[in-house]
Amino acid sequence: MHEMSIAMAVVGQVQEAADRNGGVTAVTSVRLQVGELAGVVPDALSFCFELACADTLLEGAELVTVPVPGRARCSPCADEWAVGVPPQLCCPRCGEATPELLSGRELQIVSVRWEEEPARDRTHEPISEER
Repeated sequence: MHEMSIAMAVVGQVQEAADRNGGVTAVTSVRLQVGELAGVVPDALSFCFELACADTLLEGAELVTVPVPGRARCSPCADEWAVGVPPQLCCPRCGEATPELLSGRELQIVSVRWEEEPARDRTHEPISEER
């Protein structure tokens, strides 16, 4: 099941971004584009994501998958169509085979929502030398 390795990679990338930002206390949601031709089963990915988030900053985070339909364009006649699954890669208008996929292979993090600790007061009171 390659969905587990994908889920672990997503968790790792979000964790790195949160660490770079500093002050992140929790990740509440991750939005992920998933193309219909990416070979990913969204339900399996959601299950694996929940497991991969355990004991991390992302524990309890919601995974929102945004489906991206597969589309192709025929170079000779410029027709565009939804390729579907299994993909129809021959132009429905002229019958030519097309290597030009416009969308459907996406697998990328679109957005992340997280909570941050409140901004700290940057002014410092002098420390008294009196005891």
